[in-house]
Amino acid sequence: MSDLPNSVTYMTQAIRNGLHERESFHKFFECWIVEQDQHLQELISASKEYEEQRERGRGREDVQDTTLRLLLERVIQHYEHYYRAKARWAKSDVLSMFNPSWRSSLEDAFLWIGGWRPSMTFHLLYSKSGLQLEARLAELIQGLSTGDLGDLSPGQLDQVNELQKQTIREEKEITEKLAKQQETVADSSMVELTHVVTEMMREGQVDQAMDTQRVDETLAPKEEGLVEVLQRADGLRLKTLKAVLNILSPVQGAYFLIAAAELHLRVHEWGKKRDARRNEHSEAGHGQQH
Repeated sequence: MSDLPNSVTYMTQAIRNGLHERESFHKFFECWIVEQDQHLQELISASKEYEEQRERGRGREDVQDTTLRLLLERVIQHYEHYYRAKARWAKSDVLSMFNPSWRSSLEDAFLWIGGWRPSMTFHLLYSKSGLQLEARLAELIQGLSTGDLGDLSPGQLDQVNELQKQTIREEKEITEKLAKQQETVADSSMVELTHVVTEMMREGQVDQAMDTQRVDETLAPKEEGLVEVLQRADGLRLKTLKAVLNILSPVQGAYFLIAAAELHLRVHEWGKKRDARRNEHSEAGHGQQH
């Protein structure tokens, strides 16, 4: 069992105490990811029980579906909680959301605007669908229904295809908006300020307090723009996840969320271990030089 508080409790305490620093969200994320692993275990158990009942021909399917739906709703609420917390912290420190210290170097390499790329949802779905199709091909050839992601209907595939095209369009729009926002770092206000400060430094007229105030005032609208871009990106992530689940049956949704959690948790874990090994080697090499 983890000694960490649950993420809801931690966020409530952080808000009450006025904590919005990068370290605070890092701790929240660690709480949240422990809960994600707990949900993963629940999803695996529920999907196995569903399969066992189906193979034995026992239990009412509508009752099983209702049980799974309730579990899926709790998992989605957990994702919603994460994005609400992220939005709250981003308003006070948006830059940390674009360069998250709680992510590994491996995860950083695949980030899109502070998180996973929404279109990756479909690659994950098709990958898991293909693996489950291959594993139970004999049953499908016999005309038997497996009920998992390898058994997507033509109608479901059409809906997924349309959703994918729509998501890619929205993703492109947000990417272009980010590009325009990034270009503002070289707008006239920034160019003028950097020149003025450079000249003041040359003349020995540095006023640290005044410099800090002017820099903050100049960067403020740019950071506000980044907050807006991040909120749109996170909104698309959550919307895409919900839309995919609406297309899938309850048990298919469970398999999809299992695959999503496994991918997130294992890549996070591998990345942290690789970073730790790299740091150990770096420290060892540094020590040998002395």
